[in-house]
Amino acid sequence: MRNFGVIGAHLTHSFSPDYFAYKFKQLGLNDCTYLPLEMESIHSIQRVVETNKLNGFNVTIPFKQSIIPYLDSISPEAAAINAVNTVIVKAGQLHGTNTDYMGFANSLSKHLTSHHKNALIFGTGGSSKAIKFVLKSWGIQYILVSRSSQGDFTYDQLTPQLIEEHTIIVNATPRGMYPHVDDCIALPFDALSAKHICYDLIYNPAETQFLKNAKAQQATVISGLEMLTIQADKSWDIWNM
Repeated sequence: MRNFGVIGAHLTHSFSPDYFAYKFKQLGLNDCTYLPLEMESIHSIQRVVETNKLNGFNVTIPFKQSIIPYLDSISPEAAAINAVNTVIVKAGQLHGTNTDYMGFANSLSKHLTSHHKNALIFGTGGSSKAIKFVLKSWGIQYILVSRSSQGDFTYDQLTPQLIEEHTIIVNATPRGMYPHVDDCIALPFDALSAKHICYDLIYNPAETQFLKNAKAQQATVISGLEMLTIQADKSWDIWNM
């Protein structure tokens, strides 16, 4: 039996267990399991791995950074991003990597045109790190927007001109996530146009209020579900290398 799973603090609405159950069924695999493994603290990670005899696992909020000191090795990409979402277990050792950036890059790249040169990233937490890594690798300039001084701008500093000049807008915050589906960052949405790409890392609901507002202005909208699916498939590829 090969055992996989996802670790996180709150996994009631996690996408991964159902997705991998479906994937195993489609592949005709009867010897694989994928478990939601809720943890209060990352300190117990070795015990969780041993108890569940894990061959590999995904990492979600809030452990993508705090797991790093517990790993035996880390890929160059994950080290550059400073976040891990995929771990391979071999001979009792934990090897961390990151497939979030792959999911984001694959889902965004097909929508890019020559005028997509500047981006706004909402949020400065762990989820924004993979986004920054991808945009930087493509030579796309970005500005971080946050409620606090951690960002380059706060939300109340977002002017219509700033929105117009940044034609990629990424929400890397939990604003609008189920069950708070009516919640939305306050933006001058009227400044959006068909030239904009609005990307929400949230996958539940598939169309957040942020994306609905952007779509009303003819912007291209992308849900986090596509990124999540791609990163999950990349995790599976890595576990089977």
